[in-house]
Amino acid sequence: MSEPANTAPAPAAKAALPIVSIENISKWDGQEVTIRGWLYNMRESGKLLFPIFRDGTGLLQGVVVKSAVSPEVFARARELTHESSVIVSGKVRADKRAPGGYEMDVIDVQVVQLVSKDDPFPITPKEHGTEFLMEHRHLWLRSQRQNAILRVRHEITKACRDCLDQEGYLQVDAPILTPAACEGTTTLFETQYFENEKAYLTQSGQLYSEATVAAFGKVYCFGPTFRAEKSKTRRHLTEFWMVEPEAAFATLEDMMALAERFVSFVVKRVLENRRRELETLGRDISNLKKIEPPFPRITYDEAVEILKRKGSEFQWGGDFGGTDETLLSEDFEKPVMVHRFPAAIKAFYMEPDPQRPELALGVDVLAPEGYGEIIGGGQRISSYDLLLQRIKEHNLSQQAFDWYLDLRKYGAVPHAGFGMGIERAVSWICGLEHVRETIPFPRMLHRLRP
Repeated sequence: MSEPANTAPAPAAKAALPIVSIENISKWDGQEVTIRGWLYNMRESGKLLFPIFRDGTGLLQGVVVKSAVSPEVFARARELTHESSVIVSGKVRADKRAPGGYEMDVIDVQVVQLVSKDDPFPITPKEHGTEFLMEHRHLWLRSQRQNAILRVRHEITKACRDCLDQEGYLQVDAPILTPAACEGTTTLFETQYFENEKAYLTQSGQLYSEATVAAFGKVYCFGPTFRAEKSKTRRHLTEFWMVEPEAAFATLEDMMALAERFVSFVVKRVLENRRRELETLGRDISNLKKIEPPFPRITYDEAVEILKRKGSEFQWGGDFGGTDETLLSEDFEKPVMVHRFPAAIKAFYMEPDPQRPELALGVDVLAPEGYGEIIGGGQRISSYDLLLQRIKEHNLSQQAFDWYLDLRKYGAVPHAGFGMGIERAVSWICGLEHVRETIPFPRMLHRLRP
Protein backbone atom coordinates (compact mmCIF):
# COMPACT_ATOMS: atom_id res chain seq x y z
CA MET A 1 0.00 0.00 0.00
CA SER A 2 1.47 3.36 -1.00
CA GLU A 3 1.99 6.24 1.42
CA PRO A 4 -0.64 9.02 1.29
CA ALA A 5 0.63 12.04 -0.63
CA ASN A 6 -0.14 14.54 2.15
CA THR A 7 1.82 12.78 4.93
CA ALA A 8 4.75 14.97 6.13
CA PRO A 9 8.12 13.30 6.79
CA ALA A 10 8.98 12.69 10.47
CA PRO A 11 11.20 15.43 11.99
CA ALA A 12 14.87 14.52 12.29
CA ALA A 13 16.02 13.65 15.81
CA LYS A 14 17.96 16.46 17.47
CA ALA A 15 21.67 15.70 17.49
CA ALA A 16 23.18 15.04 20.91
CA LEU A 17 25.36 17.83 22.26
CA PRO A 18 29.11 17.18 22.38
CA ILE A 19 30.40 16.02 25.76
CA VAL A 20 33.44 18.13 26.67
CA SER A 21 35.87 18.56 29.55
CA ILE A 22 36.04 21.79 31.49
CA GLU A 23 39.76 22.22 30.85
CA ASN A 24 38.92 22.57 27.14
CA ILE A 25 35.82 24.71 27.59
CA SER A 26 37.42 27.75 25.90
CA LYS A 27 37.34 25.89 22.58
CA TRP A 28 33.54 25.79 22.73
CA ASP A 29 32.78 29.49 23.28
CA GLY A 30 29.32 30.32 21.94
CA GLN A 31 28.30 26.69 21.50
CA GLU A 32 25.98 24.35 23.36
CA VAL A 33 27.76 21.45 25.06
CA THR A 34 27.35 18.89 27.84
CA ILE A 35 29.65 18.41 30.83
CA ARG A 36 29.60 15.55 33.31
CA GLY A 37 30.79 16.01 36.87
CA TRP A 38 29.85 17.09 40.38
CA LEU A 39 28.47 20.15 42.14
CA TYR A 40 31.37 22.00 43.74
CA ASN A 41 29.46 24.98 45.17
CA MET A 42 26.13 26.76 44.86
CA ARG A 43 25.06 30.37 45.22
CA GLU A 44 21.47 31.61 44.85
CA SER A 45 20.20 35.11 44.12
CA GLY A 46 16.46 35.36 43.73
CA LYS A 47 15.47 33.77 40.43
CA LEU A 48 19.09 33.03 39.54
CA LEU A 49 21.23 30.06 40.54
CA PHE A 50 25.01 30.07 40.23
CA PRO A 51 26.21 26.47 40.57
CA ILE A 52 29.90 25.74 40.15
CA PHE A 53 30.63 22.37 38.62
CA ARG A 54 33.84 20.35 38.57
CA ASP A 55 34.71 17.41 36.37
CA GLY A 56 38.22 16.57 37.57
CA THR A 57 39.84 18.83 34.97
CA GLY A 58 38.66 22.22 36.23
CA LEU A 59 35.82 24.36 37.53
CA LEU A 60 32.98 25.93 35.53
CA GLN A 61 30.32 28.29 36.82
CA GLY A 62 26.83 27.73 35.55
CA VAL A 63 24.00 30.28 35.41
CA VAL A 64 20.46 28.94 35.78
CA VAL A 65 17.79 31.55 34.98
CA LYS A 66 14.36 30.56 36.25
CA SER A 67 12.54 32.09 33.29
CA ALA A 68 14.88 30.43 30.74
CA VAL A 69 14.43 26.80 31.80
CA SER A 70 11.53 24.54 32.62
CA PRO A 71 10.25 24.47 36.22
CA GLU A 72 11.54 20.89 36.51
CA VAL A 73 15.09 21.84 35.49
CA PHE A 74 15.17 24.82 37.83
CA ALA A 75 13.89 22.68 40.71
CA ARG A 76 16.49 19.97 40.05
CA ALA A 77 19.28 22.54 39.96
CA ARG A 78 18.07 24.23 43.14
CA GLU A 79 17.97 20.95 45.03
CA LEU A 80 21.55 19.99 44.20
CA THR A 81 23.77 19.33 47.19
CA HIS A 82 27.54 19.48 47.51
CA GLU A 83 29.23 16.69 45.48
CA SER A 84 26.02 15.48 43.86
CA SER A 85 26.87 13.97 40.47
CA VAL A 86 25.28 15.61 37.44
CA ILE A 87 25.13 15.85 33.65
CA VAL A 88 24.67 19.48 32.63
CA SER A 89 24.02 21.04 29.23
CA GLY A 90 24.18 24.66 28.23
CA LYS A 91 25.73 27.39 26.11
CA VAL A 92 29.32 28.41 26.80
CA ARG A 93 30.26 32.08 26.93
CA ALA A 94 33.33 34.02 27.98
CA ASP A 95 33.17 35.97 31.26
CA LYS A 96 36.35 37.28 32.87
CA ARG A 97 34.66 37.33 36.29
CA ALA A 98 33.98 33.61 36.29
CA PRO A 99 36.38 30.91 37.52
CA GLY A 100 38.46 29.94 34.51
CA GLY A 101 37.10 32.86 32.46
CA TYR A 102 33.99 31.07 31.11
CA GLU A 103 30.41 30.43 32.20
CA MET A 104 27.65 28.14 31.02
CA ASP A 105 24.07 29.31 30.52
CA VAL A 106 22.41 26.13 31.72
CA ILE A 107 19.54 24.66 29.70
CA ASP A 108 19.30 21.23 31.31
CA VAL A 109 20.40 19.43 34.49
CA GLN A 110 20.24 15.67 34.90
CA VAL A 111 20.96 14.32 38.39
CA VAL A 112 22.97 11.10 38.47
CA GLN A 113 23.10 10.83 42.25
CA LEU A 114 21.84 13.35 44.79
CA VAL A 115 23.86 13.48 48.02
CA SER A 116 21.47 13.28 50.95
CA LYS A 117 21.01 16.38 53.09
CA ASP A 118 20.82 14.05 56.08
CA ASP A 119 24.29 12.68 55.30
CA PRO A 120 26.10 15.58 53.63
CA PHE A 121 29.60 15.55 52.15
CA PRO A 122 31.83 15.66 55.27
CA ILE A 123 34.51 18.07 54.01
CA THR A 124 33.14 21.60 54.10
CA PRO A 125 34.71 25.02 53.43
CA LYS A 126 35.43 25.39 57.16
CA GLU A 127 38.84 24.50 58.57
CA HIS A 128 39.42 20.81 59.26
CA GLY A 129 42.25 19.27 61.25
CA THR A 130 44.94 17.23 59.49
CA GLU A 131 43.85 13.99 61.16
CA PHE A 132 40.26 14.48 59.96
CA LEU A 133 41.41 15.17 56.41
CA MET A 134 43.71 12.15 56.40
CA GLU A 135 40.89 9.91 57.66
CA HIS A 136 38.84 11.23 54.73
CA ARG A 137 41.70 11.17 52.22
CA HIS A 138 39.49 9.33 49.71
CA LEU A 139 37.22 12.39 49.69
CA TRP A 140 39.86 15.08 50.33
CA LEU A 141 41.38 14.23 46.93
CA ARG A 142 38.44 16.11 45.35
CA SER A 143 39.67 19.47 46.63
CA GLN A 144 41.34 21.93 44.28
CA ARG A 145 44.58 21.90 46.25
CA GLN A 146 44.93 18.13 46.12
CA ASN A 147 43.92 18.14 42.47
CA ALA A 148 46.71 20.61 41.71
CA ILE A 149 49.34 18.63 43.65
CA LEU A 150 48.56 15.35 41.92
CA ARG A 151 48.53 17.00 38.50
CA VAL A 152 52.01 18.33 39.20
CA ARG A 153 53.01 14.83 40.32
CA HIS A 154 51.75 13.45 37.01
CA GLU A 155 53.81 16.03 35.14
CA ILE A 156 56.91 15.16 37.15
CA THR A 157 56.61 11.42 36.55
CA LYS A 158 56.03 11.97 32.84
CA ALA A 159 58.99 14.36 32.66
CA CYS A 160 61.23 11.79 34.39
CA ARG A 161 60.45 9.23 31.71
CA ASP A 162 60.73 11.73 28.87
CA CYS A 163 64.12 12.96 30.04
CA LEU A 164 65.61 9.50 30.48
CA ASP A 165 64.11 8.29 27.22
CA GLN A 166 65.76 11.22 25.44
CA GLU A 167 69.04 10.39 27.17
CA GLY A 168 68.90 6.90 25.66
CA TYR A 169 67.79 4.96 28.74
CA LEU A 170 65.42 2.00 28.49
CA GLN A 171 62.77 1.38 31.14
CA VAL A 172 63.29 -2.12 32.57
CA ASP A 173 61.43 -2.47 35.85
CA ALA A 174 62.57 -4.38 38.91
CA PRO A 175 60.57 -6.77 41.15
CA ILE A 176 58.80 -5.54 44.26
CA LEU A 177 59.31 -8.82 46.17
CA THR A 178 63.00 -9.55 46.79
CA PRO A 179 64.97 -12.22 48.70
CA ALA A 180 67.35 -9.78 50.43
CA ALA A 181 68.02 -6.19 51.47
CA CYS A 182 69.32 -3.48 49.14
CA GLU A 183 70.04 -0.86 51.80
CA GLY A 184 69.80 -1.88 55.45
CA THR A 185 68.32 -4.99 56.98
CA THR A 186 66.70 -2.98 59.78
CA THR A 187 64.31 -1.19 57.42
CA LEU A 188 62.76 -4.14 55.62
CA PHE A 189 59.10 -5.16 55.43
CA GLU A 190 59.09 -8.94 55.70
CA THR A 191 56.44 -11.27 54.30
CA GLN A 192 55.94 -15.00 54.05
CA TYR A 193 56.63 -16.26 50.52
CA PHE A 194 54.91 -19.63 50.37
CA GLU A 195 55.95 -22.54 52.60
CA ASN A 196 59.22 -21.83 54.43
CA GLU A 197 60.68 -18.98 52.39
CA LYS A 198 60.65 -15.32 53.37
CA ALA A 199 60.53 -12.35 51.03
CA TYR A 200 60.88 -8.59 51.51
CA LEU A 201 59.27 -5.54 49.96
CA THR A 202 61.91 -3.82 47.90
CA GLN A 203 63.87 -0.85 49.20
CA SER A 204 65.18 -0.08 45.71
CA GLY A 205 65.29 -1.58 42.26
CA GLN A 206 68.97 -0.70 41.88
CA LEU A 207 70.53 -4.15 42.29
CA TYR A 208 68.29 -5.52 39.56
CA SER A 209 69.06 -2.54 37.35
CA GLU A 210 72.73 -3.46 37.70
CA ALA A 211 71.83 -6.77 36.10
CA THR A 212 69.75 -5.27 33.29
CA VAL A 213 72.32 -2.57 32.57
CA ALA A 214 74.71 -5.30 31.43
CA ALA A 215 72.08 -6.37 28.93
CA PHE A 216 71.01 -2.93 27.66
CA GLY A 217 73.77 -0.45 28.58
CA LYS A 218 71.53 2.31 29.98
CA VAL A 219 68.34 1.49 31.91
CA TYR A 220 65.95 2.87 34.49
CA CYS A 221 63.31 1.35 36.70
CA PHE A 222 60.33 3.24 38.07
CA GLY A 223 58.12 1.87 40.79
CA PRO A 224 57.09 1.71 44.43
CA THR A 225 59.67 1.14 47.15
CA PHE A 226 59.33 0.52 50.86
CA ARG A 227 61.26 1.50 53.99
CA ALA A 228 60.26 0.26 57.44
CA GLU A 229 61.79 3.24 59.22
CA LYS A 230 59.84 4.28 62.30
CA SER A 231 60.08 7.91 61.29
CA LYS A 232 57.49 10.62 61.88
CA THR A 233 59.24 13.45 60.03
CA ARG A 234 57.55 15.53 57.34
CA ARG A 235 59.94 14.02 54.75
CA HIS A 236 59.26 10.31 55.27
CA LEU A 237 56.77 7.78 53.94
CA THR A 238 56.91 4.01 54.31
CA GLU A 239 55.79 3.53 50.71
CA PHE A 240 57.03 5.85 47.99
CA TRP A 241 58.00 5.87 44.32
CA MET A 242 61.50 6.05 42.91
CA VAL A 243 62.93 6.52 39.45
CA GLU A 244 66.38 4.94 39.20
CA PRO A 245 68.63 5.31 36.15
CA GLU A 246 71.73 3.11 35.85
CA ALA A 247 74.45 3.19 33.18
CA ALA A 248 77.31 0.89 32.23
CA PHE A 249 80.78 2.42 31.82
CA ALA A 250 79.60 5.36 33.94
CA THR A 251 81.33 7.08 36.84
CA LEU A 252 80.25 9.25 39.75
CA GLU A 253 80.96 12.33 37.64
CA ASP A 254 78.72 11.02 34.86
CA MET A 255 75.84 10.56 37.29
CA MET A 256 76.29 13.99 38.82
CA ALA A 257 76.09 15.53 35.36
CA LEU A 258 73.00 13.46 34.54
CA ALA A 259 71.35 14.48 37.81
CA GLU A 260 71.82 18.16 36.91
CA ARG A 261 70.23 17.71 33.51
CA PHE A 262 67.50 15.47 34.90
CA VAL A 263 66.33 17.75 37.72
CA SER A 264 66.51 20.83 35.51
CA PHE A 265 64.46 19.09 32.79
CA VAL A 266 61.76 18.08 35.28
CA VAL A 267 61.44 21.53 36.85
CA LYS A 268 61.34 23.24 33.45
CA ARG A 269 58.59 20.88 32.26
CA VAL A 270 56.44 21.65 35.32
CA LEU A 271 56.91 25.39 34.80
CA GLU A 272 55.87 24.99 31.16
CA ASN A 273 52.80 22.83 31.67
CA ARG A 274 51.57 23.27 35.25
CA ARG A 275 51.81 26.99 35.94
CA ARG A 276 48.10 27.15 36.80
CA GLU A 277 48.45 24.38 39.38
CA LEU A 278 51.47 26.07 40.97
CA GLU A 279 49.42 29.27 41.22
CA THR A 280 46.59 27.33 42.91
CA LEU A 281 49.16 26.14 45.48
CA GLY A 282 50.53 29.65 46.00
CA ARG A 283 53.99 28.48 44.95
CA ASP A 284 56.60 31.22 44.44
CA ILE A 285 58.03 30.11 41.11
CA SER A 286 60.87 32.65 41.05
CA ASN A 287 63.13 30.14 42.80
CA LEU A 288 62.17 27.33 40.42
CA LYS A 289 63.13 29.46 37.42
CA LYS A 290 66.76 29.40 38.65
CA ILE A 291 67.04 25.61 38.44
CA GLU A 292 69.45 24.89 35.59
CA PRO A 293 72.97 23.42 35.30
CA PRO A 294 75.50 23.70 36.72
CA PHE A 295 74.61 22.87 40.33
CA PRO A 296 77.00 23.73 43.18
CA ARG A 297 79.14 20.78 44.30
CA ILE A 298 80.79 20.32 47.67
CA THR A 299 82.58 17.37 49.25
CA TYR A 300 81.40 15.77 52.45
CA ASP A 301 84.48 17.27 54.15
CA GLU A 302 83.45 20.75 52.99
CA ALA A 303 79.89 20.14 54.13
CA VAL A 304 81.08 19.26 57.64
CA GLU A 305 83.06 22.51 57.79
CA ILE A 306 80.01 24.50 56.67
CA LEU A 307 77.91 22.93 59.43
CA LYS A 308 80.55 23.70 62.05
CA ARG A 309 80.77 27.33 60.91
CA LYS A 310 77.03 27.57 61.41
CA GLY A 311 77.31 26.37 65.00
CA SER A 312 76.34 22.75 64.45
CA GLU A 313 77.91 20.06 66.65
CA PHE A 314 77.92 17.65 63.72
CA GLN A 315 80.94 15.33 63.74
CA TRP A 316 82.79 13.90 60.75
CA GLY A 317 81.63 10.36 60.07
CA GLY A 318 77.97 10.96 60.81
CA ASP A 319 75.12 10.93 58.34
CA PHE A 320 73.15 14.10 57.72
CA GLY A 321 69.79 14.55 59.37
CA GLY A 322 67.01 16.84 58.19
CA THR A 323 68.33 19.86 60.10
CA ASP A 324 71.84 19.33 58.70
CA GLU A 325 70.49 19.15 55.14
CA THR A 326 68.52 22.35 55.68
CA LEU A 327 71.58 24.18 57.00
CA LEU A 328 73.66 23.01 54.05
CA SER A 329 71.14 23.95 51.38
CA GLU A 330 70.14 27.38 52.71
CA ASP A 331 73.24 29.01 51.18
CA PHE A 332 72.33 27.86 47.67
CA GLU A 333 69.58 28.85 45.22
CA LYS A 334 69.93 25.60 43.30
CA PRO A 335 70.16 21.99 44.46
CA VAL A 336 73.56 21.34 46.01
CA MET A 337 75.50 18.12 45.39
CA VAL A 338 77.37 16.66 48.35
CA HIS A 339 79.75 13.92 47.29
CA ARG A 340 82.33 11.50 48.68
CA PHE A 341 80.78 10.43 51.96
CA PRO A 342 82.48 8.15 54.51
CA ALA A 343 82.13 4.60 53.19
CA ALA A 344 81.05 3.40 56.63
CA ILE A 345 77.71 5.22 56.40
CA LYS A 346 76.94 4.23 52.82
CA ALA A 347 75.59 1.02 51.31
CA PHE A 348 77.83 -2.02 50.90
CA TYR A 349 77.92 -1.77 47.10
CA MET A 350 79.46 1.74 46.87
CA GLU A 351 82.79 2.03 45.05
CA PRO A 352 85.57 3.46 47.28
CA ASP A 353 87.41 6.60 46.23
CA PRO A 354 90.80 5.41 44.86
CA GLN A 355 92.48 8.48 46.37
CA ARG A 356 90.89 7.99 49.81
CA PRO A 357 89.48 4.47 50.24
CA GLU A 358 87.71 5.49 53.46
CA LEU A 359 85.35 7.55 51.25
CA ALA A 360 82.66 6.25 48.89
CA LEU A 361 82.06 7.58 45.39
CA GLY A 362 78.53 8.62 46.23
CA VAL A 363 76.45 11.78 45.99
CA ASP A 364 73.38 13.22 47.65
CA VAL A 365 71.49 16.02 45.91
CA LEU A 366 69.87 18.38 48.42
CA ALA A 367 66.98 20.53 47.22
CA PRO A 368 67.01 24.22 48.12
CA GLU A 369 64.52 25.89 50.48
CA GLY A 370 65.01 23.25 53.16
CA TYR A 371 63.49 20.26 51.34
CA GLY A 372 66.40 17.90 51.93
CA GLU A 373 67.71 15.00 49.87
CA ILE A 374 65.88 14.32 46.62
CA ILE A 375 68.55 12.18 44.92
CA GLY A 376 71.04 9.65 46.23
CA GLY A 377 73.43 7.63 44.13
CA GLY A 378 76.95 7.01 42.98
CA GLN A 379 79.36 4.52 41.48
CA ARG A 380 79.00 0.80 42.23
CA ILE A 381 81.74 -1.66 43.15
CA SER A 382 82.83 -3.54 40.02
CA SER A 383 85.37 -5.88 41.69
CA TYR A 384 84.11 -9.35 42.65
CA ASP A 385 86.58 -9.71 45.53
CA LEU A 386 85.82 -6.30 47.03
CA LEU A 387 82.07 -6.78 46.74
CA LEU A 388 82.30 -10.18 48.44
CA GLN A 389 84.37 -8.61 51.20
CA ARG A 390 81.77 -5.89 51.74
CA ILE A 391 78.92 -8.39 51.84
CA LYS A 392 80.73 -10.25 54.61
CA GLU A 393 81.59 -7.04 56.50
CA HIS A 394 77.90 -6.10 56.51
CA ASN A 395 76.91 -9.57 57.76
CA LEU A 396 74.77 -10.19 54.68
CA SER A 397 73.97 -13.61 53.28
CA GLN A 398 76.38 -14.50 50.50
CA GLN A 399 73.85 -16.99 49.17
CA ALA A 400 71.19 -14.28 48.87
CA PHE A 401 73.58 -12.21 46.76
CA ASP A 402 75.10 -14.96 44.64
CA TRP A 403 73.33 -13.66 41.53
CA TYR A 404 74.54 -10.13 42.28
CA LEU A 405 78.12 -11.39 42.60
CA ASP A 406 77.73 -13.11 39.23
CA LEU A 407 77.54 -9.67 37.64
CA ARG A 408 81.17 -9.13 38.69
CA LYS A 409 82.28 -12.47 37.19
CA TYR A 410 80.94 -12.10 33.67
CA GLY A 411 81.94 -8.86 31.98
CA ALA A 412 82.17 -6.50 34.95
CA VAL A 413 82.53 -2.80 34.07
CA PRO A 414 82.46 0.47 36.00
CA HIS A 415 78.83 1.48 36.38
CA ALA A 416 76.83 4.07 38.28
CA GLY A 417 73.32 5.34 38.91
CA PHE A 418 71.03 7.19 41.26
CA GLY A 419 67.51 7.18 42.62
CA MET A 420 65.13 10.12 42.92
CA GLY A 421 62.19 9.92 45.30
CA ILE A 422 59.13 11.25 43.48
CA GLU A 423 57.34 12.40 46.61
CA ARG A 424 60.21 14.53 47.84
CA ALA A 425 60.57 16.08 44.41
CA VAL A 426 56.83 16.85 44.35
CA SER A 427 57.04 18.31 47.84
CA TRP A 428 59.86 20.65 46.84
CA ILE A 429 58.48 21.72 43.46
CA CYS A 430 55.00 22.34 44.90
CA GLY A 431 56.36 24.02 48.03
CA LEU A 432 54.51 21.71 50.45
CA GLU A 433 55.11 21.47 54.17
CA HIS A 434 54.61 17.72 54.41
CA VAL A 435 55.25 14.84 52.04
CA ARG A 436 51.91 13.18 52.93
CA GLU A 437 50.08 15.35 50.36
CA THR A 438 52.30 14.24 47.47
CA ILE A 439 50.83 10.76 46.99
CA PRO A 440 47.15 9.82 46.65
CA PHE A 441 47.06 7.47 49.67
CA PRO A 442 50.09 8.00 51.95
CA ARG A 443 51.48 5.22 54.09
CA MET A 444 53.17 6.42 57.25
CA LEU A 445 54.14 5.04 60.65
CA HIS A 446 50.57 5.26 61.97
CA ARG A 447 48.66 5.56 58.69
CA LEU A 448 47.50 2.47 56.77
CA ARG A 449 44.00 3.58 55.81
CA PRO A 450 42.11 4.56 53.77
